[in-house]
Amino acid sequence: MGVIRHVVCAMSGGVDSSVSALLLKRMGYHVTGVFMKNWDSHDEKGVCSSERDCEDAYKVCKMLDMPFHQVSYIKEYWHEVFSNLLREYEKGRTPNPDIMCNKHIKFKHFYQYAVNTLGADAIATGHYARTSQEDEEVFQQKHVPPPRTLFRDRFEIRKPARLYQGADRVKDQTFFLSQISQDALRHTLFPLAGLTKDFVKKIAAEASFQHVLKKKEYLEPKPGNFVSIEDGKIMGQHKGWFTLTLGQRAGIGGQEDPWFVVDKDITTGDVFVGPTTNHPALLRDTLQTDRFHWIAEQPPVELVHTQMMECHFRFNNRMPLTPCTVTLNLDGSVWVMMKEPLRAMTPGQFAVLYKGDECLGSGKIIRLGPTKFTLQKGQNCTNCHPEDTNHQHPEPVS
Repeated sequence: MGVIRHVVCAMSGGVDSSVSALLLKRMGYHVTGVFMKNWDSHDEKGVCSSERDCEDAYKVCKMLDMPFHQVSYIKEYWHEVFSNLLREYEKGRTPNPDIMCNKHIKFKHFYQYAVNTLGADAIATGHYARTSQEDEEVFQQKHVPPPRTLFRDRFEIRKPARLYQGADRVKDQTFFLSQISQDALRHTLFPLAGLTKDFVKKIAAEASFQHVLKKKEYLEPKPGNFVSIEDGKIMGQHKGWFTLTLGQRAGIGGQEDPWFVVDKDITTGDVFVGPTTNHPALLRDTLQTDRFHWIAEQPPVELVHTQMMECHFRFNNRMPLTPCTVTLNLDGSVWVMMKEPLRAMTPGQFAVLYKGDECLGSGKIIRLGPTKFTLQKGQNCTNCHPEDTNHQHPEPVS
């Protein structure tokens, strides 16, 4: 009989991680369950939700005859995820805490704890995703330090682990894994890779785990005006621009038709609104990221050789993949140009790239190209008669 491999499984108390642990046990591994406490939260009755989830995770481990551990990453979550989240909101951006939690907590602190403290041969999570490695390959991986330079030495012979979409494309979670390190990915098993959510529900009763971040409780309200993007008219007042995201319904009282948030001015506190859900001020076709995180640690060969590559993109895990052209910059950032304008892209979100069903990685959006509305105004101005150039505001768009 071969060596029994030790797999440490992240347990949330929910159906996905519970089924993952069950499948690992069925495959004959020695499995240890670990519950991560990342947040102190209480419901309306004063009950700590994380304690309730921890109890659910413990019950599953007890049923499966698995060792159980609880670790607290509250301090790490606050400093490495939540504080950054608040800074991003204060800058008027829309960050993604789930991506950053996976990067800093699950696939850094938890991964290091599992390997260095519990002696794991591999870790496992309940994400709907898969890698290019067979399970046995995962156990043969050795720790390799990250590159010290911008990209790994191209003459180094190394086969990177690649991240692919799981069988359930609706539930696919590669979007949220797009910032994890290559070293962690090489040592990770995704037991649900080939399963659909419906099939997972048939394996175990659902025990939902939902973490809701209430940003409004941690940022001081900054009231301001709702301002029409078309003529500068004040439409109403809001309680705080950081509570509003691009594309959402503004909820302006006294208006017969709905208005939608199209832009924000964090200096004045003004929130600009447009009268239609697909207003041109919400549509853009170009963005720039910060230094892009390539899961394989270096960009695809095609992009390196030509500085340009055709692939697919999304900035929201629920949106369909969109064709785009990517340009690589010298500082490691990328420009992403869509073939058609997309609605409500926002700085602070992550641009996640795909080639086929492979998730290549992601970069935080730091700059957006002009909106379709701005381009239309510029085009109108070039066609203006000389006597029109002194107008303070454009005419409302009919």
